[in-house]
Amino acid sequence: MSLSLATSRRRFLTWTGGAAATAAIYGFSTAPAWAEPRFPQNPFTLGIASGDPTPDGIVLWTRLAPEPQAADGRGGMPPYQLQVNWQIAADPEFRTVVKAGSEVATPELAHSVHAEVVGLNPSSDYWFRFRVGSEESQVGHTRTAPAAGSDPGKVTFGLASCQSWAGGRYAAYRTMAQEDLDLVVHVGDYTYEGRNHESLADFRNNHAKYKSSPDLQAAHARFPFVVTFDDHEVENNWAAGMSQPDNEASNEPQRFLQLRANAFQAYYEHLPLRRPQRPTGPDMVLYRGLDYGNLARFHVLDTRQYRSDQLTENFPGGPQHPDVYDPSRTLMVDAQEQWLFQGLASSPARWNVIAQQTMMAQYDYDPSEVLSVNHDQWDGYVVSRNRLTNFIHQQNPANPVILSGDWHAAFVNDVLLDFADPASKIVTTEFVGTSISSGCGWAQSIKNALPNNPHTRYINPDKRGWTRCTVTPEEFRSDYLTVAAAADTTSPAVLDASFAVSNGRPGAQRA
Repeated sequence: MSLSLATSRRRFLTWTGGAAATAAIYGFSTAPAWAEPRFPQNPFTLGIASGDPTPDGIVLWTRLAPEPQAADGRGGMPPYQLQVNWQIAADPEFRTVVKAGSEVATPELAHSVHAEVVGLNPSSDYWFRFRVGSEESQVGHTRTAPAAGSDPGKVTFGLASCQSWAGGRYAAYRTMAQEDLDLVVHVGDYTYEGRNHESLADFRNNHAKYKSSPDLQAAHARFPFVVTFDDHEVENNWAAGMSQPDNEASNEPQRFLQLRANAFQAYYEHLPLRRPQRPTGPDMVLYRGLDYGNLARFHVLDTRQYRSDQLTENFPGGPQHPDVYDPSRTLMVDAQEQWLFQGLASSPARWNVIAQQTMMAQYDYDPSEVLSVNHDQWDGYVVSRNRLTNFIHQQNPANPVILSGDWHAAFVNDVLLDFADPASKIVTTEFVGTSISSGCGWAQSIKNALPNNPHTRYINPDKRGWTRCTVTPEEFRSDYLTVAAAADTTSPAVLDASFAVSNGRPGAQRA
């Protein structure tokens, strides 16, 4: 064997892990193999990502798309399946490669890759990259979760949501990528649909547009993400199988379900999600839990896919509809609700973090005695909220904290057992993150209504940004960081406010 051949063989074995290499195909592919791929440009145009960390593993993501905005939604890829190799190393120079393997990228899944890696060390930093043919991706960084039963002294994570397209630059993500975070929790509106988005190609190309942002790519390459969707990944204010009234698909239920299936598939194809989250048509199981030792358990919810239809479309608020107390109405559906209750009851963690989409605390927009609320939020599903707050009150799980997004505004709310009584018991605290980039045209309505809501400790509907959450055994602290403008490419993030919840004492205080 010549020296050049030996070097090439060693390089191949290093990349594929030798005999241990796998070719995990997510479902059946009818496409022929592409043995010697050649690309017009580097196919890793959409970046790389990691997600859903466990103590011994991580899921790695990329999508091959040399022409990411190709009209057919295929990213400039031919209809072949091909092997994509990956490596994980203990150092950014890849001197110590600890894991390597391969996945098969198929046209059925837009040549996306979801490599589920196991056998890593807990609470450890790793660097990863991909290779296909002669092309290599950029290098990404990730971090595993602490060991089960361990007692980490701190977990720090970012809270993000609502990132409408702003020309490709996201100041919030640019500043976030400069931090040292264990993970990022994204609670929805990762993309915003177009009014004409209905086909799989439409949703794929919309995701590809968002993924072209250098700031979003930088954050994904820096931290593992834990994601859940809200409405705009599919359609504004959709609910279960119900389209919004002014959409053409609303009069054709099967048409909307196909739209939803296309949106779900594109969502999966573009994010670091595991096999259980791969959708089956218009169904996708997204609620799940992640543990960070005995310090924090993350309960990630889906409050969109199973909810009863909204009772009114009044915006930002309207008189409370009497049917919000209808026991047949649901926000989570029984199966998810019981999963959450069981997870809270069995949790060994000091902090139980419930990451979900819409604001849970009541917010009254009418200064008179007429209660005016937004029915897309938990205010439109009072029975569901009461079941959760009563469970927390009666079962007393350790330190529940709610994370929310959706409203393009920052809030800190005390969640009361009975919002009709301002002196009612505080059962948990809610941190609502502001948007990454989405504007808040109803900011003045929020500010005008603040005196009606004494349980709300802080609002900022005027600034975009993200929230840094630091969890220790003693407290859960949220730092609200804002940027000068959503697309600003130079200014730093500025601390606007800090609030903390102390162990064993629900209710937020200025930190």
